[in-house]
Amino acid sequence: MEVILLDKIGRLGGLGDKVKVKNGYARNYLLPKKKAVRATEENLKKFEAQRAELEAKIAAELKEAQDRAAKLEEIGKFTIEAMAGDEGKLFGSVGTRDIAECLEKAGVSVHKSEIRLPEGVLRSVGEYQIAIQLHPDVKTEITLAVVPQA
Repeated sequence: MEVILLDKIGRLGGLGDKVKVKNGYARNYLLPKKKAVRATEENLKKFEAQRAELEAKIAAELKEAQDRAAKLEEIGKFTIEAMAGDEGKLFGSVGTRDIAECLEKAGVSVHKSEIRLPEGVLRSVGEYQIAIQLHPDVKTEITLAVVPQA
């Protein structure tokens, strides 16, 4: 199915790109989330009429993501206390939800889906570099210290 993108989609394209995607991806994700429209003459004319408005929206989202990234870099290091055994192993784990809550308490709103843990949840005490992708163009890293609860 050929669609016109209304937003920047990672690994697919940017605003206004006409791309060919699988039918299911278009029907189940792009079209319902209003990230794309079917590539028809009528939709192409509507898109060209709305282009400036959509570009302004994308620029605002990028600026907001850059502001959040600057806030995260300003704070720098975050600490999470968790129950741990004598050898530093956690009773349970620290996941994206726990990290998002910690960042929220520090004053930066980050959704758990924006936090990247490529090696899975954290299961031991220590310092970790956590990647956070706030926007397809905005990525930052924070230092997270997992310490045993006193």
